[in-house]
Amino acid sequence: MWPDRRLLDLLNIEIPIIQAPMAGANGSAMVIQASAAGGLGSLPCAMLDAAKMRAELGVIRQQTSNPINVNFFTHTPPEPDPARDETWRNRLSDYYIELGLDPDASAPAVNRAPFDADMCAIVEEVRPEVISFHFGLPEQDLLDRVKAAGCAVLSSATTADEARWLEEHGCDAIIAQGYEAGGHRGMFLTENVSTQAGTMALVPQIVDAVSVPVIAAGGIADGRGIAAAFALGASGVQIGTAYLFTPESLVTDMHRTALKEAKDDHTALTNLFSGRPARGIMNRVMREVGPISDAPTAFPTAGGALAPLKAAAEAQGKSDFTSLWSGQAARLGREVGAADLTRQLADDALSRLGAISPTG
Repeated sequence: MWPDRRLLDLLNIEIPIIQAPMAGANGSAMVIQASAAGGLGSLPCAMLDAAKMRAELGVIRQQTSNPINVNFFTHTPPEPDPARDETWRNRLSDYYIELGLDPDASAPAVNRAPFDADMCAIVEEVRPEVISFHFGLPEQDLLDRVKAAGCAVLSSATTADEARWLEEHGCDAIIAQGYEAGGHRGMFLTENVSTQAGTMALVPQIVDAVSVPVIAAGGIADGRGIAAAFALGASGVQIGTAYLFTPESLVTDMHRTALKEAKDDHTALTNLFSGRPARGIMNRVMREVGPISDAPTAFPTAGGALAPLKAAAEAQGKSDFTSLWSGQAARLGREVGAADLTRQLADDALSRLGAISPTG
């Protein structure tokens, strides 16, 4: 009943919708519900240690036997750069003083770890059906181990060149991440955000560039967007922001309120919170320092200096220094459970594609 079944057959799912992995914003509960509905739930592991990762996967496996996706970052940790650290702290010093904080206090460490041998060992132990990567792919020996464990491999591309590179290096399907998408850009062959394409332009060009299934991501939040993605040649979609409205989402009440109030022109790409470009809802620090700046330290360390400011402002009920990740289509969000959302999105898309809904 779907016009392209390649992704369904590859991942052994019923609905060609991937719930996007959103580090810090979703855990096992959302994965379980999205997968149970017939889509593909995704567990983000970039902010999890080995014990937490095992625990979350254990909960998921107890609740559903349907396919799941486990997601990792593949960035290279930066070398220490005291001069750049000082530049970033100096740029934020006035905010520290305003909030009664010590500008010279040591910043907390930021926990975003790249995929490594220890994480790979857990993958080999649990054998999730799908592994997805952000910022490219891991070293070849790790990728070979993932494939030997029987996992399908996905990764994000923000350009056709990145999509070709991913296919050449072993990806089974490509996530075409349009400019509209919330959270971190998956870019890894370029650093120029000003030339990044939107979903409507990017998807058909990646479809033409590769032979593997393409998954559209960015600005898709209802059946209209899903139907449009299939019309552009995609075999499925990945959706993130719409799932932030569900009760399974781990976002704070402050973030949830901002999402409900967001409009199409309320987000921007910023590198202030991590050191890499990511789309979020505009706030004070984005307006006054960025949204894009040369001052932040390299990914993922930039958030350390912002952490005390974030805590102090949130204690006053303000999101001035909080990363409020969101795509451009937040206005289309609906407050339903992740399972119901997955089924409703599929039904809406199928009705628009002129097919009969599998859920009646």
